[in-house]
Amino acid sequence: MSIQMDRLLDTVVKLAASDLHLTVGRRPTLRHHSHLKDLQTKVLDSEDMVGLMKSITPEQKQQELAEGGGCDFGFSFGDQARFRVSIFKQRGDIAMVLRRIPNKLLTFEQIGLPEICRELIRRPRGMFLVTGPTGSGKTTSLATMLDYINQTMDRHIVTMEDPIEYYHFHKKSIVNQREVGTDVPSFAEALRRVLRSDPDVILVGEMRDLETIEAAIRAAETGHLVFATLHTTGAAKTIDRVVDAFPVSQQNQIRVQLSTALICVLSQQLLARVDQPGMVAAYEFLVVTPAIANLIREGKTYRIDSSIQTGKKFGMQLLDDHLWSLYMAGKISAEEMVDKSKNPGDLTDKVHRMGRTVGRVELDEAEEAPAKQ
Repeated sequence: MSIQMDRLLDTVVKLAASDLHLTVGRRPTLRHHSHLKDLQTKVLDSEDMVGLMKSITPEQKQQELAEGGGCDFGFSFGDQARFRVSIFKQRGDIAMVLRRIPNKLLTFEQIGLPEICRELIRRPRGMFLVTGPTGSGKTTSLATMLDYINQTMDRHIVTMEDPIEYYHFHKKSIVNQREVGTDVPSFAEALRRVLRSDPDVILVGEMRDLETIEAAIRAAETGHLVFATLHTTGAAKTIDRVVDAFPVSQQNQIRVQLSTALICVLSQQLLARVDQPGMVAAYEFLVVTPAIANLIREGKTYRIDSSIQTGKKFGMQLLDDHLWSLYMAGKISAEEMVDKSKNPGDLTDKVHRMGRTVGRVELDEAEEAPAKQ
């Protein structure tokens, strides 16, 4: 019995799963609300994997896979969804992960983005960083903000993505989306060329290397609104990560540039809900005020967290404070809150002070019980 890719993708769309995992020696597996679930079909063998790979992979990418042991691309599954595909070799066989990208762009309210984002993205220039671990919804947050600009302002928006995930259509703005590897060789090259194309808004899918970070900061300084992502957790860590990417001799200068170019840092985590099926996002939000610009310039990023805490009137919030409010509202479990927090010890203490326990404590005791007998 051969396994049809179309039927698998159909199941992903119907169940609104986030990813489909395909690997030899296991049934096709979905990631649904952050848990893995096997589909009740046959266990995949090498032949199945080659067939499934060939059914969706363009020739050029098959060659890349053969030569380099991996490839990434995006494709549309009819008008139901788009998928971002990662194919790689493991133990001499092929493995694939397909991430579903919903066709429908979400609104600020639907994903719970801080309200102040609307004001900040009206700025004509500066850098807006969105950070968080892989799979924390950075792409979705950026797509929502770009769509808001596209609907409400006349701007020329140029994106550089690898691969393109959400498709944006021209509304009030003009949107040109460049795919790294297809339309342009690298992020750095795309950024070098973009300034000649009269852009107002630039999206850099990922700041991977020094050259890209440098070019993105320069674009923000020269009068463009630049959106970019980094895989960091927390606002202060993000600033350190940008500065540390540069040689020591340049770090002072970069701090000065960042202090004037950076508008804000939105750091996010996705969590499984306990009150209903689905996920909820928790945000840390840093808005660069003159006081915070000073801390960046002087290299005192360790004081940023306390400035966020006192900057609530500017719309700022710490990740752990938002996690705590989601927990108190009954939306997430104590375990999930502690797992995704920056200071797990502090939050665990707060739970204990309320006379509650964090699930793992009970689990540990339950596991130890048989050993004591």
